[in-house]
Amino acid sequence: MTSPDMIGRSFLLSLGFLFLFGTTTSVAQANTAPQDTLNHVDDMGRKQGYWKVLAPKSEKPEYSDGQLIEEGRYTNSKRIGLWRRYWPNGQVMSEITYQMGRPKGDYKTFYPTGKVEEQGTWDLDRNTGKFQRWHPNGKLAQDFVFNAFGIRDGEQKYYHENGQLAVQVQVEEGREDGTLKRYTTDGQLQQVAQFDNGVIDAANSKYLKPVPKAEEVKVDPKAEAAPAVLPTERTNAVQFRDNGYNTLYDKQLRLSQQGEFKNGRLWDGKRYSYDANGILSRIQVFKGGRFAGDAIITDEDLK
Repeated sequence: MTSPDMIGRSFLLSLGFLFLFGTTTSVAQANTAPQDTLNHVDDMGRKQGYWKVLAPKSEKPEYSDGQLIEEGRYTNSKRIGLWRRYWPNGQVMSEITYQMGRPKGDYKTFYPTGKVEEQGTWDLDRNTGKFQRWHPNGKLAQDFVFNAFGIRDGEQKYYHENGQLAVQVQVEEGREDGTLKRYTTDGQLQQVAQFDNGVIDAANSKYLKPVPKAEEVKVDPKAEAAPAVLPTERTNAVQFRDNGYNTLYDKQLRLSQQGEFKNGRLWDGKRYSYDANGILSRIQVFKGGRFAGDAIITDEDLK
């Protein structure tokens, strides 16, 4: 038979369980993280969760007010996972993977048209593994391999804008080694050069197809127009002539454009392009303000 004292103790014990259960539930509810909120800042002032960066027109005149510039996730004010950035026309500009606030992993960049410009893998501040870059028309431009230290290592290929192979060379830890082959835009072998640890062997290198004379080059009136002068391009000591002869250098003081200019654009001359390692990779010839073809890169050009 149950005594009143036992009933009292049992009732108090039940109350204790209820109190404990209720308290635990309240604590659990209090510690439950809030739902993912856009542009959330925690009590310590750290960015958390999903963020959208919108443009104030006063600071980003190329964007409209409230237009999306980039989006992605933060953990303790450090970017994580995939972040997307957008061009003013709304097309994706880049897709970059972050770890602890720094680029690490797969990435892509895009032209304003939406076509892929570049694709590879970043490890903090360098490319590693397979790297590809495309011309604006969607044709492959570069097909490289980087080692774990961000140095080109392995077979490297360049392509003309029409998709034809332009240059094929083996690179060992950033230096050309072995046979380099250069091709014309119609697929004809143009140059064979032998390299040893980055140094060309002139005795065993030759051009199989001579460079056409300027007056022999026929220009397609629908060909690509000469690009505008970049803000980073500068003349050396003399003032830039909108109409006249100029020699321009990029911000690394490498030759970038040279020839006659008309209304501020290259009219008759050459434009020089460099790869990620600063090596001259292409010389474009312009005539009458339009692209006429690629010039052969000679030993003099590489000096």
